[in-house]
Amino acid sequence: MTGAEISVQLYSIRDAIAEDLSGAVRRIADLGYTNVEPWGFVDKVEAFGQALTQNSLSAPSAHAGLVAATDVRPVFEAARVLGVQTLIDPMVPAERWTSRAEVQATADRLAGIATEAADHGLTIGYHNHWWELAQQIEGRPALEVFADLLDERIVLEVDTYWAAVGGVDAPDLLRRLGERVKFLHVKDGPVTEDPKAQLPAGEGAMDIPAVLAAAPTALRVVEFDAYAGDVFDGLAASLAYLEGQS
Repeated sequence: MTGAEISVQLYSIRDAIAEDLSGAVRRIADLGYTNVEPWGFVDKVEAFGQALTQNSLSAPSAHAGLVAATDVRPVFEAARVLGVQTLIDPMVPAERWTSRAEVQATADRLAGIATEAADHGLTIGYHNHWWELAQQIEGRPALEVFADLLDERIVLEVDTYWAAVGGVDAPDLLRRLGERVKFLHVKDGPVTEDPKAQLPAGEGAMDIPAVLAAAPTALRVVEFDAYAGDVFDGLAASLAYLEGQS
């Protein structure tokens, strides 16, 4: 994996996927993306698999609920069909980040999942929102306490925009977390909780070059939680910007 590699979180185009999965994925490939990060794929794995194959797309990572799942085996099986290497839990609710004991429980749960995942050739990761940074435990952002407690096999996907919304300097955070960060969610905007205010990379208040420099080997994953314009135009603009930073 090199710093030049770029992916896109397919949650960004969830509405287009709901209307026409094959067509939506084809549009992603037509923009120039070669990697994608699937979401909501477990019950559509055959359709996703066909779309990725037809468009020569790879899925090095994917999002799926793990911590709250009663049975993770279907997720593992679907991930392997798509060639996913790292499965990332996209969210543990804010109320689970208020104490060291709660954070420890999440870390322990992920460690157990990581053991099962290893039997399927999969790595496990976690993706943050703003609350894991805004919430302090013993004077430190909860996400950093969590990172200290994580099994060494588990990686982090740092959503750099939500980290900034949570009140931390994203490049500094990345440097503190170090090699555990294997993926970045790259997005831009006014650094507020309003997802519809998000902008293509390079068009908002985020110092994207500093973010990229702080985690030079992490896969860059473009994402919009929401977008006020045509999301495919936004994804194209972000890709062009990131390619210019390589």
